[in-house]
Amino acid sequence: MRCRTLLLLSASVLSAQTGRPRIAIGGISHESDSFNPAKTGLADFNRRPTAPRETVLEEWLKASDTVSGYVEGARRFDLDLYPLLVAGAQPKGPVTDQAFNTLLGDLIRQLQAGPKYDGLLAPLHGAMVVESYPHGDAELVRRLREAMGADFPIVVTHDFHANVTPEIVKWSTALITYKENPHIDPRERGVQAAEIMARTVRGQVKPVQVVVKPPMLYNIVFQYTKRPPLLPIVEESRRLEKNPKILAVSVSGGYQYADVPQIGPSVVVVTDNDRPLAQREAQRLSDMLWATRDKLVLKLPEAAAAVKQAMAGDKFPVALIDMGDNIGGGSSGDGTFLLEELIKQRATGWVVVIADREAVAAAVGAGIGGAFDMPVGGKTDQFHGKPVRVRGKVKSLHDGQYIETEVRHGGARYYNMGLTAVIEAEGSTRDLANLLLVTTQRSSPNSLHQLISNGVYPQRQKILTVKGAIAPRAAYEPIAARIIEVDTPGLTAVNPARFTYKLARRPLFGLDQ
Repeated sequence: MRCRTLLLLSASVLSAQTGRPRIAIGGISHESDSFNPAKTGLADFNRRPTAPRETVLEEWLKASDTVSGYVEGARRFDLDLYPLLVAGAQPKGPVTDQAFNTLLGDLIRQLQAGPKYDGLLAPLHGAMVVESYPHGDAELVRRLREAMGADFPIVVTHDFHANVTPEIVKWSTALITYKENPHIDPRERGVQAAEIMARTVRGQVKPVQVVVKPPMLYNIVFQYTKRPPLLPIVEESRRLEKNPKILAVSVSGGYQYADVPQIGPSVVVVTDNDRPLAQREAQRLSDMLWATRDKLVLKLPEAAAAVKQAMAGDKFPVALIDMGDNIGGGSSGDGTFLLEELIKQRATGWVVVIADREAVAAAVGAGIGGAFDMPVGGKTDQFHGKPVRVRGKVKSLHDGQYIETEVRHGGARYYNMGLTAVIEAEGSTRDLANLLLVTTQRSSPNSLHQLISNGVYPQRQKILTVKGAIAPRAAYEPIAARIIEVDTPGLTAVNPARFTYKLARRPLFGLDQ
């Protein structure tokens, strides 16, 4: 205890001598699928290391995520950063009360026990659903505000898929969401958050913010920000930020798999003490979102038709986006609808990745070159198809870890699929193999290195199946001759008619006629 006190005193003296504001980094991030019955517990969360402080900050700087942006911004704007609890879990079902209360309790204790912090940078997702709190992020910020006081600066960063509430805008000092989907700008947003924090704690600006939400569900199919209908709205948000009175403009698409009152898109405008300006511009951008509704017509092929289209093409590879089994959206990662059709229609040159521990164990038991013959996938729940029998041989085994050096969706650098086996399925030739990758852990396909690290070269294949939505485009668009979004069933199915919403405010365009 005495050592802890001495360390805190040393930090306090150091900050007093340098004059740099002490800013804590802390938050809990989760994207929660209300329709997934598998709850997200405490054991599902990973906590980032927080000590030694300078080593941790250097390590964080290597990525391209929001937290790396905080570190870059702190160096630009002369902030003294203190890593506290930063916890996150893979998207799944709602977070248990026990996990939420435990993690948030730890964060608040760290904030109150440390040196006197001048503010908090909070990396949250914005679509966390907790058992007792539909809007978990709002409850988190409410408790932080209650613990730290009305004047304590709290700058929040959110994912593009945040379901932003008026309450979290009220309780935070400033709230920023990613502008891009795929999320290639988290680091940029982190730098922006750090700048707002620096100017706030030095008394250079007084953030005032307004949120406006159009009465609609903006289907994830249309949340690609590199093309209309969202592209011109995102461009306008960037243009507005050139106004020195405007600190941040955020247009978020929302997350349609969280059945919560404030589901749907939002516009948050943060100004320097000019509420009428914030209100006016937030309403104008919200009206722009509302005006795009005639372009939001959902018409995608189902699995059988999509595979047929892919096989009929003359340019390859074709990427089939398995929308119903979007791992980044909270699904199981073991959906079999496309695998079943590829085998049934005798497609050639395909690649499928499925999370299946039993299949991995069988492959390890058989060894490289050994025979493989067992039902794969469809084992987690009843939503993603039935197990599909795959015959072939074990081509290779891998540890499933890889690095993404480019800026891809979310900005992560290190990935881990767990022990992974590559199965060469029946119908393969030396020049054109049918390849099934079975993994121990779910892993969102945000990087081509998911395949390349396992000896699979996507440009040499004809059909690539990708369990995602918009996120994989950053990796797959540069190499795919065509991308086909597929209306597959599952916990992230794109058609809202497949789900029963109980808490969402009504009426909403996209849910109601």
